[in-house]
Amino acid sequence: MIRMSGEWRRDIRPGLTVDIVLKADQRTGKKTRGVVAAILTNSPHHPHGIKVRLTDGQVGRVCAIIAGSGEDQGDAVDQTGKKDR
Repeated sequence: MIRMSGEWRRDIRPGLTVDIVLKADQRTGKKTRGVVAAILTNSPHHPHGIKVRLTDGQVGRVCAIIAGSGEDQGDAVDQTGKKDR
């Protein structure tokens, strides 16, 4: 399974499956998986992850974009240009 970080708005779009960290789970880092309904962060980059609303209404910051959720199935490339294997 290929994963990408969720720091860049350009990588996130409605319909993608993502892992988010809810505000209440920031201390523990517990992740919640869901499908993006709306992107809430307007800036192109956020170091803690782009804030999104999932289809079930939960809001949190994206910590990982999960491959196999409709996006390109090619190799993910991190910010340094290296492939994520």
